[in-house]
Amino acid sequence: MANSSTLKTFLGTTEAGPLIIKPLERDSLALNVSTPIYTEAGTFRFPRITSDPSAAWTAENAEITVSEAAGDEVVVIPRKLAGLAVISNELAADTSPAAQDVIGRGLSRDIARKIDAAFFGTKPANTTLQPGGLEYLAAAVTAIAADPAAGLDAYIDALAAAEDFGVSLSAFVVNPATASALAKLKTGTGSSLPLFGTGATNGIERNILGVPLLVSPSVVAGTAWGIPKDRVFSVIRNDVSVVVDKSAYFSTDQTGVRAVLRAAFGFVQPEAIIKIKAAA
Repeated sequence: MANSSTLKTFLGTTEAGPLIIKPLERDSLALNVSTPIYTEAGTFRFPRITSDPSAAWTAENAEITVSEAAGDEVVVIPRKLAGLAVISNELAADTSPAAQDVIGRGLSRDIARKIDAAFFGTKPANTTLQPGGLEYLAAAVTAIAADPAAGLDAYIDALAAAEDFGVSLSAFVVNPATASALAKLKTGTGSSLPLFGTGATNGIERNILGVPLLVSPSVVAGTAWGIPKDRVFSVIRNDVSVVVDKSAYFSTDQTGVRAVLRAAFGFVQPEAIIKIKAAA
C-alpha cells in the first residue's frame, strides 16, 4: 500500500472527521431529524425512566406512601459503514480546496444515502451488520391506520397522539410520491389553490400545522413518519478513518479513497414515534 504524499497535504488524519462528518450532517436527513451523539465508546447506553414515582393526596399527620421510579436502558452498538471514492491521480495531485471538496462530497453523499436507507428503509435482515431503523421498531411505535397521501387528517391525529405521550413532533417524513400527492391537494372543491399554500420565493410551503414535512426516497412507499427529535438519536463513533491507496487501481492510474465510520440509532421512547400507514 502506498499513500500519496500529495493527498496527505489536504487529507490528513486530523481532517478525516470533518471531511466526512460535516457534509454528512448536512446531507443525511436521518441525522437532521434525530439528535446526533458522538462517542468514543463501542457501546452507548441511554438510561431512561419507565415509570415515575407516584404522589397521592394525603391527610395531615398521616404517613406519606413511599414510591420508587423504575427504569431501564436502551443499548446502541454502532455498526460499520464504509464508502469508497475513486479519483484520477491527476485530481489527487491537485492540492487546491476544490480537490478536497470533490473527494469529501463523493464519500459523504454515499454514506448519507446508506444511513438514510438504514434509518427509514425496510427492516434489516441482520442487525449485527446494519442497525435497525424505524421499520425495525415494528409494533413498538404508535400506528395510525390511514393513507398518508389522502389528506391531512391523519397527520393531525399523529400530532395529537404524540401529545398524549408528552412530546411534540419535530418533523413528518414521507417519500416523494406521497409528498407529490399532498402537494396537489386543493383548498376546496373546484379550487385550484394548493392546500399547502405558496410563497413568492420559496414555492410550496411544506408544513402541517407548523411541523415541517420532509421528503426522503428511503421512506417505504405508503408510509409517513412523525418523529420527535428529542426521543430519537443517531450515535456515531468519533474514530472516522480515511485511507488512501494507489495500488488497487494501479493499471488505471487512479487512487482509491476509503472512508469508514460506525453508526447506529437509539429510540428511547418508540411509542412517541408515529407511523401513518394504510391498513393492510
